[in-house]
Amino acid sequence: MTTLSSPPVPPPTALRPRVVARTGLYAVLAANAVVVAYFFVAAGFTGNTLLVLGRLAGLYGALLMAFQLLLVARLPWLDRRIGMDRLTLWHRWTGFTLVWTLLTHAVLITLGYAQSSGMDPVSQLVDLARTTEGVLRAVVALSLVLVVGTVSARWARRRLAYETWHFTHLYTYLAVVLAFTHQVATGTTFVASAAARAYWWTLWGAALTAVAVGRLLLPLWRNGRHHLRVAAVIPENDDVVSVYITGRALDRLPARAGQFFLWRFLTRDRWWQANPYSLSAAPDGRTLRLTVKAAGDGSRSLRHLRPGTRVFAEGPYGAFTTLHRTRPDALLIAGGVGVTPIRALLEELHGHAVVVYRVASERDAVLYAELRDLAHARGAVLHLVTGPAAPDRLAPAELARLVPDVAHRDVYLCGPPGMTGAVRRSLRELGVPAARIHFERFSLAG
Repeated sequence: MTTLSSPPVPPPTALRPRVVARTGLYAVLAANAVVVAYFFVAAGFTGNTLLVLGRLAGLYGALLMAFQLLLVARLPWLDRRIGMDRLTLWHRWTGFTLVWTLLTHAVLITLGYAQSSGMDPVSQLVDLARTTEGVLRAVVALSLVLVVGTVSARWARRRLAYETWHFTHLYTYLAVVLAFTHQVATGTTFVASAAARAYWWTLWGAALTAVAVGRLLLPLWRNGRHHLRVAAVIPENDDVVSVYITGRALDRLPARAGQFFLWRFLTRDRWWQANPYSLSAAPDGRTLRLTVKAAGDGSRSLRHLRPGTRVFAEGPYGAFTTLHRTRPDALLIAGGVGVTPIRALLEELHGHAVVVYRVASERDAVLYAELRDLAHARGAVLHLVTGPAAPDRLAPAELARLVPDVAHRDVYLCGPPGMTGAVRRSLRELGVPAARIHFERFSLAG
């Protein structure tokens, strides 16, 4: 089997890819914040403090909205270095900041005009929406942002199906268009100079282009190029199935062990569902494999896929790869079906590896025979840890017994959220720096 070899371990003084990407994002945001402040000051102030502060809030709200688009554009360079899970988390918190910033803008502008006109705030808002070009569009845009923000709150998100939540999120793009047309029509800073207009057109154009490229054009191009189809469906046990995917020129698909795709199987009842599944074997240029445990109607139906079924895959995504190695040796910890990216990583890693596989019982150890053979071939040590959740069999003392030099290894961790959190706490107690603990929450970004 031909697989991509892991990149060489960088020297201790080398900047980590995640740090470079994160610093770059912060620098871009900070630089744009300075530019926005410059154009705001250059446009001049009115004598109404409320209007001045309201306009400033509106400008930074527009900047945050453009930054939001960048965070969810799924650009490969950012995704491989930061990871979709972290980008989605930043998108979430930036979104809540955006909601409060736009509310502040609306309230201060309304109060400022009411102060000048002597009208009450509600009447003033109605008058602005009725008589001032672009304001009604801004009210609609803010309403859409508030709806999206509400359904993104944790208590609401838990009660909604993903498809409902995702469909609601699509209204954000309409809000972006309405907000931009409002800015063009009434933005004092926007109309103050040709340089300001050029800046805002460039900012919005770059943000929307990033979304179009990352979420639409690149997936369409890759699927048109590779023509993915189901090659075989192999049951691993009563609850777990492996799906083999084949296609054209798969050696040119930039996928690495540890990454995942958003898979759509183009059958009559599944074409509209996108599910994130990790590769369970390192890409070999001929096939891709995913191994899935039945946890709902979608994953359960994979067992009934027929060979030849067309597949639309978005990706590869994820930073759970050997790109982020800092040490020659590694500890791979898997819980349950979280073994799938771990098994793929073991195939790609160089250097000594220890694998700890945590399951309730031996019959739950999916892909264990493969893992055992692969560990033997690569000179790795494999520990199968079985038993109920309590007592914690991956507590600090147990991990130190299994892997005495754990503090000197990179750790790759994948499993259920509860287990992942507990193991991370154990690793910190054992002195493993956070920069050497690699994990990823596999979820969809809106």
